This record gives sequence, structure tokens and C-alpha cells, in this order.
Amino acid sequence: MRYRTLGGTGIEVSAYCLGTMMFGAVGNPDHEDAVRIIHAALDAGINFVDTADMYSAGESEEIVGKALRGARRDDVVLATKFHFPMGEGPNRGGNSRRWIVRAVEDSLRRLGTDRIDLYQVHRPDPATDVEETLAALADLVRQGKILNFGCSTFPAEEIVEAHHAAERRGLPRPRTEQPPYSILARGVESSVLPVCRRYGMGVLTWGPLASGFLTGRYRAGRPVDLAVGRARLNPDRFDPALRLTERKLEVVERLVELADELGCTLPELALAFPAAHPAVTSVIIGPRTAEQLESALKGAALELDDTVLDRIDAIVPPGTNVYHPDGAWRPRSLTEVAQRRRPAGERAVATA
Repeated sequence: MRYRTLGGTGIEVSAYCLGTMMFGAVGNPDHEDAVRIIHAALDAGINFVDTADMYSAGESEEIVGKALRGARRDDVVLATKFHFPMGEGPNRGGNSRRWIVRAVEDSLRRLGTDRIDLYQVHRPDPATDVEETLAALADLVRQGKILNFGCSTFPAEEIVEAHHAAERRGLPRPRTEQPPYSILARGVESSVLPVCRRYGMGVLTWGPLASGFLTGRYRAGRPVDLAVGRARLNPDRFDPALRLTERKLEVVERLVELADELGCTLPELALAFPAAHPAVTSVIIGPRTAEQLESALKGAALELDDTVLDRIDAIVPPGTNVYHPDGAWRPRSLTEVAQRRRPAGERAVATA
């Protein structure tokens, strides 16, 4: 296992980060089995574990807490996230100070620890001033409840705004970003990753297997079982009648040929790809089973040379998204019609 420095924090983390979204009701509900998987990852050299409060409504954090009890905790760089609603009613999510001070206590309790090494803002919150969020996180750093903080799936402009706000207020700045990044989703290469490099941020990427499309399980001309795996969680992404699905499968067939030539598996190629980018610190792998973990670890030493990366560029050009990788969040500028159109009375009258 290779290790890299997480931005400017001075913390050394493994090039693979264990993501735990699939531990709990959403994926693997067997707590003892999930704990064994976490221990196997640590034994293999992974020292970076990422979770979030909303993964299976806190169950993932509880499982991670069980796995890290005792001496294991001090050997692990522990990351979690807040933002998405945790329960019914207002003010039980978002990026306000009111929610942050509650969310961090809940996460510390579920994780069974007295500090979080990396506390991440899971998504932007247009209802909250970024300075409000930064000030609340700065207080948690001073209290020792979190050691560093970062963001996840933020557009480049929001990352820049956060840094400028921190400079204006004399506050600690975000140390990391967690963007989606895979061969099928290269959009972050255009601006997010360059911005992270400019500000010296660590980058831990999620979704390297593109919701399962880069596992090799889904191939052109083969039926998709919508009752298992990622297809069960997001069936709309696997609809064979959609042109988007056809496009993804076309790319997969070309990548399978490339992997065969290299003598590696498609997942090994897929995981090695984001790790090759100079801005990337660690690639999050999210196994549901011990077999999936073992498969991912087999490619940990694989490094892609320029010839291979050039061939990948020919299949999916740099900065290109074959599909939109984040179905959980999109900016208001795209989702709300009122953000894109003037009120009817203010629109210019079209003339011939």
C-alpha cells in the first residue's frame, strides 16, 4: 500500500480509502461481517476510513465505531460527513451552525470516539452563508472535536468562495475535497481538481467504479438484474432502454479490451485511473463483501503509464462526463426553473 500526504495537513494516508456507505441496511446489514471487512482492510495497510452520518441513517458510523474500538482507533485517519437530513422536520440537516453542533455530537457518539480526524461538509447549502459554516467548524477545531475539515462534491466556484471567506474572516480553510471521479465521470478534471491543487487541498475521490459499471458485472448484450447491488439502489441508471446506459456499456467494452491487454481486471484498471492524477491523494473503495475488498486490493500496486492513460483519453476524453455522477445533489441553478428565467413581466418581447 502506498501512502500520501493529505493536502497540507501533514497526515499520511493510504492511497486507497475504505468507504463504508455499503455497511448497514443499504448494503451489508451484517455488523459482524462488516467489522471483519474493515479489519481486513486495515490489515492490508489501509489507514483511511470514510463514512457519513446519513449512510443507512447512522448505522454505518455505528459499525465503524465497533470496528475501531480500542487500539485500532489511533491507527486510523477517520473521516465522516454531515449535511443530508437526519430525521423528519426542519433544522435536522444542512450546513447551519445549529445543525453542525448537533450533528458532530451524534457522529462522535455513534463512532465511539472523542475526535474526528476529517469532518466534511457533504454538499453545499445555498440557504446558509458559507462564513456561518466555516465559523462553526473552526470552533469545533478549537474544541478538539474535529482536527481538520473539508468538503464533498463542491463545484469549483464554491470551493474558491470558501477559501476567500476563510481568508476574509481569519478562519481555518477547507483542507480537502471529496469529488466523484472515474473513467466514466471525468468532469472534475476541468476545474475542481485544478482548484484543489492551487489551494493545496487533499483529494479523496468517490465512485471509481461508476456505480458498478466498471466492475465488469454489466456488459453490452447481457440482461441487468435490477434486484441486486447498485442496480437495486439506482435502477434508473441501469435501464437498458436508455441511450445513456448504452453509451456507458459501449465504453466498458473498450475498457475491458484494454484491461485484457494489460493483464489486469477492469476494476483494477478503474481504481488505478483516479490514483494516477497528481491532484488525487486517495481513492475511496466501497466494498459490500470481503470478496469485493479482496478484488480491489489486488490492484493496489498497479500504476498506469502515459501510454495507457493516452489510450483511456482516446476512449473518454479528459474533462468528459459520460454520465452525471451525483444523483443525490444538483445545484439550484439547474434544478429550479426560477433560477434560470426572469419573471414573465420582465422578459424582453421577441421581435421578428
